[in-house]
Amino acid sequence: MPANHVDHGVLAGYAASKVNIPSDEAAKRRNQVNHLRSRLETYIDGHPDYDLVKLRASGSTAKHTAIQRRRGEGSDADVAAYVRASGVGGLNAQESGLLNWLRDRCIEVYGETKEAEDFVISDHAVGITMRGSGLKIDVAPVLYTGGPNDCGYLITRQGDRVLTSVTLHLRFIQTRRNAAGPEYRELIRLLKAWVREAKRVDGNFRCKSFLIELIVAHLWDHGWNGEALAVRDYPRAIEQVLSYISRTGLKTPIAFGDFYATSSVAASRDPIQAWDPVNPENNVARTYTEDDRQRLVNTATAAMEEVAWGAQAPTKGDANAAWRTIFGPGFEGA
Repeated sequence: MPANHVDHGVLAGYAASKVNIPSDEAAKRRNQVNHLRSRLETYIDGHPDYDLVKLRASGSTAKHTAIQRRRGEGSDADVAAYVRASGVGGLNAQESGLLNWLRDRCIEVYGETKEAEDFVISDHAVGITMRGSGLKIDVAPVLYTGGPNDCGYLITRQGDRVLTSVTLHLRFIQTRRNAAGPEYRELIRLLKAWVREAKRVDGNFRCKSFLIELIVAHLWDHGWNGEALAVRDYPRAIEQVLSYISRTGLKTPIAFGDFYATSSVAASRDPIQAWDPVNPENNVARTYTEDDRQRLVNTATAAMEEVAWGAQAPTKGDANAAWRTIFGPGFEGA
């Protein structure tokens, strides 16, 4: 039987060197977000009627699933800014005006020691650049009506108002990480690295990070093909995820019972259905077309075949070559 030249230890080493955010860098990002929150909370204490209510860390950095950025890719951290909806025109407030309002509020709270050009409106957020560290934090508005568990309404790229909760999202992933161990989030990071490489190769490839997180959560909860998700065997676990995408074609709805009954999910004819764990009316893949689904399934199938070949490859060079099709030319194996 051929040796598996790229085993769990090899992929764990690759994740540590090329995929994971270094621990000191991750701590710096979280500390910076905490500093922003502290400044706002101090300001709110002196202005109890302020319409910028609270900040919450969100996104991959808060979930500990962020991967190393390539030049020009996104922000270093994401923050949800809870805005009192009644103070900005209600849930139908125009996003452009809301972002201008949020930028002015950020300058009002944080601008004493910063330049105005450090606050820049980008897609759906206000970007704040920290001159000392060089970090960029995207602050996205959430329209808040006083709901529990930090529930509020995000404005999507399509202009819809979607109820969500960054706090419950963090609880959702933390529950599974606690049960599975630290490998759970590192597996997600490795799969995100595959997605990034697939997008580099094919500019039309679509697979958002949140969709990967939900697929992994689904397989952790239910297993695949009679087998538990092998979080402590990265090559096998990656093959399981790719096999799930390939064989189901992502035609089976994914839903979770953490915060609502799965029977309450909305009826849908969307090609891919992966339901937000905190909102049974929000299919996080609702904008994916049938062509997007087929492209994702085909890409996963090709990657699955490379993983299978890598496990049986007669030489280290052959195995490494197979995994380079997954992670790109920068992959360094055994």
